[in-house]
Amino acid sequence: MPNSQQIEIKADWNDLLSEQFAADYFLELMQFVQEERQRNEVFPPASRVFAALNETSFAATRVVILGQDPYHGPGQAHGLCFSVPLDVPIPPSLANIFTELRNDVGVAPPPHGCLTSWAHQGVLLLNTTLTVRRGAPASHQARGWEVFTDHIISLLDARAEPVIFVLWGNQARRKKALLECPQHHVLESPHPSPLSAHRGFFGSKPFSRINETLIQHGSNAICWDLM
Repeated sequence: MPNSQQIEIKADWNDLLSEQFAADYFLELMQFVQEERQRNEVFPPASRVFAALNETSFAATRVVILGQDPYHGPGQAHGLCFSVPLDVPIPPSLANIFTELRNDVGVAPPPHGCLTSWAHQGVLLLNTTLTVRRGAPASHQARGWEVFTDHIISLLDARAEPVIFVLWGNQARRKKALLECPQHHVLESPHPSPLSAHRGFFGSKPFSRINETLIQHGSNAICWDLM
């Protein structure tokens, strides 16, 4: 059985996801993660696995940026996709995000890679897999996390208020199939990874497009400046 410390979700997500917590697949997933932590180093720390949901409530979510795995290097992952703690060097994909941010809306690249302030403005920074073994990308894929995060996406899709879904890269773009309601907006581009950023991520202007769409719907723009 999962230990209670593994599930730390606050605010409105807890009630919305209670049936998932009791589902067989989720109990098996929690057992797997617990056993992985006993044998290996797993990221992020247990207290940060559900950080994206704790930092951005269901009701407050206005934008969803989808990632894949958490970072698999020591000290990098802290539960928000693409983000790293304040004292951790900025990874290459995030550096490319900051380059596009500067070129798109003129925000100078910050000295750190912590995106918590975006989360607090309604940007849900959700990885589709919420844990990973150290040094082993994709090691926790196809274990149940995708079922859980697909359910989160579907909950947001069923919401009456418009949500902007930002899908960077092929894995994220496949989640478009879950989005059935016409009131939502989807922004797609290649992934910001150094392997693909020059194929269309650079120049895609996601940050200005997000804010233009929010303003059109009578919502406040996101302040992207992390300084």
